Amino acid sequence: MKELIQVLRDKRLRITLVIPPLFQLIIFGYAANLDVKNIYTAFRDLDQTVDSRDLIARFGSSKYFDIVSFPQTPKEIEDFIKKGNIIMSIEIPSGFSKKLKKGETADVQILLDGTESNTAMIALGYVNRILSEYSTVAFIKRLNQEGMIGFEEAGVELAHRTWFNPNFESRYFYVPGVIASIAFLLPIILTAQAIVREREIGTLEQIMVTPIRPWELVLGKTVPFALIGLLDVIMIALIGVLWFEVPLRGNPLILFLGNVLFLMSSVGVGLFISTVSSTQQQAQISTFLFMMPAFILSGFAFPLENMPQWIQYITYINPLRYFLIIVRGVFLKGIGLDILWPQMLALAVLGGFMILLSSLRFQKRLK
Repeated sequence: MKELIQVLRDKRLRITLVIPPLFQLIIFGYAANLDVKNIYTAFRDLDQTVDSRDLIARFGSSKYFDIVSFPQTPKEIEDFIKKGNIIMSIEIPSGFSKKLKKGETADVQILLDGTESNTAMIALGYVNRILSEYSTVAFIKRLNQEGMIGFEEAGVELAHRTWFNPNFESRYFYVPGVIASIAFLLPIILTAQAIVREREIGTLEQIMVTPIRPWELVLGKTVPFALIGLLDVIMIALIGVLWFEVPLRGNPLILFLGNVLFLMSSVGVGLFISTVSSTQQQAQISTFLFMMPAFILSGFAFPLENMPQWIQYITYINPLRYFLIIVRGVFLKGIGLDILWPQMLALAVLGGFMILLSSLRFQKRLK
């Protein structure tokens, strides 16, 4: 109760509990976007024919490319890429149209800025798709001109259907991740800071001379911050559903249960950090050093399957990994305990272990 009263009295701390989570939600909901569109592109057309202009028009009509320049020399292209004015340059060589009419392979040169490797790879995929469609049309057109009127190329047409996120909205991916990050970050910071602050100002020794037992002190220092983290998660979840329109297809009670189990790990980590820190500054640095690897190894932004096998084994001791699966599964897939029970069990084991370990170390240090 004392910790809750102290939080409510501290104006700066009240702001810290509300504004940063909201700011993080806005950033990831609006700014963080995995969609690659409006790729700044330059064209150097050395052929200057109807066919070359038709190819340029196909890129210009695509929502993925934004043609911003028509350089005349390779030096101009190099300068544009170095300055960051364009991401990609496409050069159509002279004789492009003649080769197409003869049925020969017509080469097109593409230069990509590889400093943003993900954007470059996605852009190259878009280019291949447009060139493939253009090649098919050019092939059919040439056959028709040779007398095969009405010829159509037989092939396989892809009919796809995407479940759970049909429009590939990035906020569907990020907003549930923000919920998990808030449930992880705030309790750790608050728990570690509160106990270290008591030690810094000398009140921890005063508390220990009272009849209070060590485990009661641990509960008093962790439960209030777990409740605060839970309230923040509920706030972010409501905003995500009502404002960002992220669907909540599953049972909210399952999400609540997963959050409670996850908070055990959060407060356990915070308590452990408090046992290895003598000052609040040390606690802040320790929290930062712990949080960065935890986020990277959670699957929040980087697929775990792309990591080396030995690193994937390390992720199994990261509670954030399991809670992200629960949050996204409940929100987007609507799955229940029949599927999520392994993640729930993992959170319960990790949370119980962290609280036990941290409590034993905390009591040993008090003695």
